[in-house]
Amino acid sequence: MSDRERHVLVNEWSVRAKAPVSGWDFEELDGEFSADEPDWGYSSMARELLVTAEHALDMGTGGGEVLLSLRDALPEDTVATEGWPPNVGVATAVLGPNGIDVVRYDAEADSVMPFDDGRFDLVLNRHEAFDPNEVHRVLGPAGLFLTQQVDGRSFEEARRLFGGSITYPHVTVDRFRRDLEAAGFVVEFAAESIGTVTFHTVSAMVRYFAIVPWDVPDDFTVDRYAGVLLDLHETRQPLTFTSHYFILRARRSRAN
Repeated sequence: MSDRERHVLVNEWSVRAKAPVSGWDFEELDGEFSADEPDWGYSSMARELLVTAEHALDMGTGGGEVLLSLRDALPEDTVATEGWPPNVGVATAVLGPNGIDVVRYDAEADSVMPFDDGRFDLVLNRHEAFDPNEVHRVLGPAGLFLTQQVDGRSFEEARRLFGGSITYPHVTVDRFRRDLEAAGFVVEFAAESIGTVTFHTVSAMVRYFAIVPWDVPDDFTVDRYAGVLLDLHETRQPLTFTSHYFILRARRSRAN
């Protein structure tokens, strides 16, 4: 590959990586990567719990894509939170016409959730940080909490390629289970799933990292890691990484 060809590739990857990001919708990457999904099916589990819910909260709704896919099962009183400013407007535009209010809240920055005690009977959480004590507080007696999380060890191959350490080493099913139990929950179901994500091009991979930047070092840019990326382009496709998820369904005790 000539120097000019390498320069053109790096420039194309850089432009794609810097394109605006909104929501957590990976439709733009359709056909460019494949990913194993956890066996349990988060949406199916959420739908089952929504059948008996009257007051539901979706934490970290992103652009509202997943919650909107459940709209036929949602109770009339459904609220969503989102903490990333660019997504607040996106989620409001998507969910507002469906009667779902979007409240700005970031579990990693805000100490208290903006809701009264016992406000909900179901809290859904897909890949969002949370304070188990606050979730416990806003749930009524016997209220349910369903959370699917990306294990901190997911995409460990990216750290071998680009350096850096695990960003969230504490994010494990055992740690989260202990934290929920300490907050007063009874964990009714817990499971882990390990699979793979494969990118068919370096272009798709760098775009994914633009959407999910915590899987690479904080200093990651296409220009900074151009040598590694060009090497991957020339010698190491397809690009396969380990995906690691876990899910917990927990019930608030009637007595606490």
